[in-house]
Amino acid sequence: MAHLIANGVESAGMSVKIRTVPNIAPAVTIAEPSIPEEGDIYCTLDDLANCSGLALGSPTRFGNMASEMKYFWDQTTSLWLNGALHNKPACVFTSSGSMHGGQESTLLTMLPPLFHHGMMILGLPNAIPALSNTKTGGTPYGASHVSGPRHDQNLSQDEKILCEAQGKRLGEVAKKLLV
Repeated sequence: MAHLIANGVESAGMSVKIRTVPNIAPAVTIAEPSIPEEGDIYCTLDDLANCSGLALGSPTRFGNMASEMKYFWDQTTSLWLNGALHNKPACVFTSSGSMHGGQESTLLTMLPPLFHHGMMILGLPNAIPALSNTKTGGTPYGASHVSGPRHDQNLSQDEKILCEAQGKRLGEVAKKLLV
């Protein structure tokens, strides 16, 4: 989903950096490397401070964002204190194992940190036909995906369209705000 949203952002003429957050564990026994061995590199506070816009994604965990994402946002007080994210556009996206896995509530749990940071929230307007046509994921709050109970279902065509449309909208708004 992140890569499809990135495609949409790039189609609006903006560049993209895809980042992830480190895993957390109840007890630290071994420190994670500062750069993961595979996958996207970890997001830093500088990445956030220097972004023109933000697409925030998390898997659904019982109707909430993942604890790793919440932990990451709990460490952003310094950005909040200096207003580093004020007036930057942001959107949210998620994936769950079932249609009723809490996608919309997960998207809503990702919004409060963004509001507190003074970001401008973008959803998906009903002018995008895939939002009304979808039989899988997708909400006005943001793109979503139903991966199935075994997480083996690929993104539907509507989900792909919604991801790219959300990214394009984010890129267009970010571009206008830079002027």
